[in-house]
This record gives sequence, structure tokens and C-alpha cells, in this order.
Amino acid sequence: NGMWYKADYTGYEGLVEYVVSTLLGQSTLPASSYQSYMTEQIQYGVNQFLGCKSAHFLPEGCQLITLERLFQNAFGQSLNQSIYRISHLEERMRFLVTQTERLTGLKEYGKHLSMLMTIDAFFMNEDRHTHNMAVILDHSGKYQYCPIFDNGGCHLSDTTLDYPINVPVEQLMPQVRPKTFGQNFDEQLDTAEKLYGQQLRFQFTLKDIEKLLQEEPYYNQPTKDRVLEILRYQSKKYAYLFNHSF
Repeated sequence: NGMWYKADYTGYEGLVEYVVSTLLGQSTLPASSYQSYMTEQIQYGVNQFLGCKSAHFLPEGCQLITLERLFQNAFGQSLNQSIYRISHLEERMRFLVTQTERLTGLKEYGKHLSMLMTIDAFFMNEDRHTHNMAVILDHSGKYQYCPIFDNGGCHLSDTTLDYPINVPVEQLMPQVRPKTFGQNFDEQLDTAEKLYGQQLRFQFTLKDIEKLLQEEPYYNQPTKDRVLEILRYQSKKYAYLFNHSF
């Protein structure tokens, strides 16, 4: 019925998708720029999983084209590998933006990238790579911006391999690394803001975070407490992204 369902695989990805998209709804971003998610219990045979669901956002007759596929189709090379052949982070960003604008005709992709880097730094998304950055190709052959999707790698959600639930978050958070342009979220964000300006501000409060976690019906309290602790820390660290103090 026009919905996509995604079961948790390594931890609490569904909760993270819900939290991130709900909080983006309390930011300066227009609703059309990101995909909204809700948590869900998913029955598969005799097994039951936690996860999330989202509405199908691709218009009829349109295609989702990842930046990796876009670059492969045009040049027969990996975009991710091409990025990391470039020595300096600033030039890596310029390269991705220039090539994306050239291949799609989209304007001001740098502003879109700066927005992504803000989201990834604040929510600690370690899984933003060229396979989940995408554009939409419509039936007339023109490209459009794609809503931001797949934020399940945020908030130390991989409890199976990398971030066990019983380890304090202050011990785990320094281990988190991005996959987009370098090994440091702050360097990525500082570079994006330097090149393309600050493109996002948050408007939610600590009470808003507590409320959305309380209203979520499926995940256990220790998991919610961990997400709340991470968000409390990040809100203080990136206080400049808010119009109010935490």
C-alpha cells in the first residue's frame, strides 16, 4: 500500500530513523527535503522484528539514481574511490559538488551537501556514503533533488558489532567515524560550511526529544535512554545550530 518496511539488522536502526526524521521536522528544513519514518513491529513468518516504515517517495515514472551509479554510468569509475584519490578534504567536496552539478544540471548542490554534513555531524551518522546520496531522474529526463533518506547509522545504533548497549556512550562516541570525505565529522562540517555556508538550524528542545521518545511504543527504555544521552551531549556540543540554549 505504498509503504516501505525496514527491519532492524544490527541494532536499533528503526528507532534512529524515527528520531532523526521527527527532529528534522523541527528544523529549518522544508518537509519535502527529507523522508519521514515511523517505528513498527514487523512480522516475518514466525519471527517478529522491530524496525521502521516510510511512505514511498518516488513519483510514478521516476528513477532513484545514487551518486555512485550516476558517476559509474558517466565515467565507468567509482565515485567513492575517485574522492579518496584526492588529497585534501576541501577539494574532495568541490569535486563531488562540481561533478554532480555537471551531470545533473542541479543548481547549488553544495548547499544540499552542507545540509547533509550538518545532519551527519549532529546525529553521528557513520553510514553516509555515495550509495545513499541520490538524485531523482524524472520521466522527462530532468534531475531533481532527492529527499534525505537512510539515517539508520546514527546514534551508535549498531549494537551487534561496534557499539554494545552495555558500554558507556562517552567511551564509544570518540570511535564513530564518517564515511563521506574523511575521518572526522567536525572537519567535514567545518569545510562544508566554509565552502557553502550554514544551511540548517534546529528548533527542538530537550523536552521535545524526551516527548518523542516517550511516545514511541516499541523500543525498550535503556535504548531510548542511550539515544537521549547522545542527543543531550550533541545539542550542547553544537549549540550554535540552535536559536536557544540547552
